[in-house]
Amino acid sequence: MPDPTPPGSQSYQSARAEAAQLLRQINDAWLEGRPRDLTELFHPDIVMVLPGFAGSLQGRQQMIDGFTDFCASAKVHAFDLDEPHIDVIGRTAVASVLFSMIYERQGQRFRSTGRDVWVFTREAARWLAVWRVMVDVTDEAV
Repeated sequence: MPDPTPPGSQSYQSARAEAAQLLRQINDAWLEGRPRDLTELFHPDIVMVLPGFAGSLQGRQQMIDGFTDFCASAKVHAFDLDEPHIDVIGRTAVASVLFSMIYERQGQRFRSTGRDVWVFTREAARWLAVWRVMVDVTDEAV
């Protein structure tokens, strides 16, 4: 069966734009303190591999709880993303983006940098996040 989204095609570019929009929606939701809005963006069985591949979380609720905890315990002072690199293969998209964030937790500020990698799948005419890992993450007091 041929790939429905060959690179360079209009459908490929459209799929990349849709995946980029999903990434924006995910980041907007938690940055604006709306982690419950992630429910519709995450697959029920989403997996997040913890930094350093030190374990994983599985399931939509665990992921949302992690964002909820961060939103409740930290204040983001700055958040920057590079332009994401997105590849689309059939009904799968992989988004990779460098990030830099300054946040405050318990009165202390930290700078966090790294690469956020998301895997999306297309189901029922919409993209859903199914897998995430943050790599090359550094957190340092500022």
